[in-house]
Amino acid sequence: MNRFHPSRLALWLLLALAFSHFNILPGDAHADVRVTDSWEIGQTWSGCPLGAQLLTTRGRQYLAYYDAKRQVIVASRRLGSDDWEKVKLPISGTWDSHLGFDMAVDEEGLVHLSGNMHCDPLVYFRTTDPFDIRTFQPIHRMVGRQEESVTYEQFFRGPNGRLIFWYRTGSSGNGERIFNVWNPEKKSWDRLLEEPLFDGLGKMNAYPHGPKQGPEDRYHIVWMWRDTPDAATNHHISYVWTPDMKHWKTAGGRDLELPITPETEGVVVDPVPSREGLINMGFSLGFDAEHRPIVSYHKYDEQGNNQIYNARWEGDGWEIYRTTDWDYRWEFGGGGSIPTELRAGSVTALQDGTLCQSYWHAKYGGGRWQLDPETLQPIDTCPPDNFSLPERLHRPRSDFPNMQVHLRRGKGGGASQGVRYYLRWESLPPNRDRPRQGPLPDPAMLTVYKLERTN
Repeated sequence: MNRFHPSRLALWLLLALAFSHFNILPGDAHADVRVTDSWEIGQTWSGCPLGAQLLTTRGRQYLAYYDAKRQVIVASRRLGSDDWEKVKLPISGTWDSHLGFDMAVDEEGLVHLSGNMHCDPLVYFRTTDPFDIRTFQPIHRMVGRQEESVTYEQFFRGPNGRLIFWYRTGSSGNGERIFNVWNPEKKSWDRLLEEPLFDGLGKMNAYPHGPKQGPEDRYHIVWMWRDTPDAATNHHISYVWTPDMKHWKTAGGRDLELPITPETEGVVVDPVPSREGLINMGFSLGFDAEHRPIVSYHKYDEQGNNQIYNARWEGDGWEIYRTTDWDYRWEFGGGGSIPTELRAGSVTALQDGTLCQSYWHAKYGGGRWQLDPETLQPIDTCPPDNFSLPERLHRPRSDFPNMQVHLRRGKGGGASQGVRYYLRWESLPPNRDRPRQGPLPDPAMLTVYKLERTN
């Protein structure tokens, strides 16, 4: 196989970084992206990673985060203003790095917020007045059933712009995936599907990536099953799609009965067994220039080393391509949040048909491959995407040992097509959701950055 050597990638990245500092204000830009504004929001907990979420929509921004004492704060501002209004919600975080938030604004302007849950009863707030975070009320109920043990909350817009909320009920190794849909006339939630989308039949649960809107306005989901809370028990990476979020199909277009279970036929991409290197943090979904789905993931090869694989639907079946030739094994397992050592990014097609794939590896670094469109093998590098972040944002500012930088892109749109917003903060890595002993770092500053493409 034609393998792309890591040293060549490293040289290219060094050259790209050096070039980025010519004809651009030092420290404020990378390639054609410039930091044009920033706001220091406040101190945030740094003893372990806890989630934060930024939403930009309808001329406003909403930010949910944990303060220095792990109390939940929501901040808001109008675009164009530097004044952030803040309110404190009556919930707080723990040492559990699963905790975070998601938010949405409905047609009337009511703000919805859910989060701070890991196998906990539903936490759900909604404002009584449009756009006004001062009017948040604790609702903690949507449809009133299967809301006792909730994790992985997510708001998104489905077909016709309908506001959808989906989540896991149950626990790792024993759970279902549920869709709710917002009824703006009633100002209440209904079930979108009569059945769960995924049901582990009391034996396992699905860890999905998506729903992801792809070509032809179809929605796609890729997932793996897990038998127990042990992260090593992921297996059988699988795929389905839907035109309308109600009728679900195999890659070949066959209609499926719901719920999808481990016994459902025709959905498996690669029947990877348990304890063979699949993990629910490092897989993704993309498309080639012909709009064919490509499922990217990593598993162990015949020698027991981690490799990235790309599986593409080629009309009558999934063709699986091994994309790397690495001499490294990440041995993972157990429960709780764990730091990742490997990620397979999604394959994307540029306007000229070139296929690019991002990746990150604890030993070999990260970057963006250019893939051969037939073999899906790395043949060169792709330039950084149009919004590669300035290098200075990636560098820790705290001198406390082992601090990590978190950069999270905000949801929603910006002031224009060439604008993106990012959150930045620092913390120690996950600790399997257990308290740390000994000294902890000082709280870190949570900052919102506005980045603009300059050409």
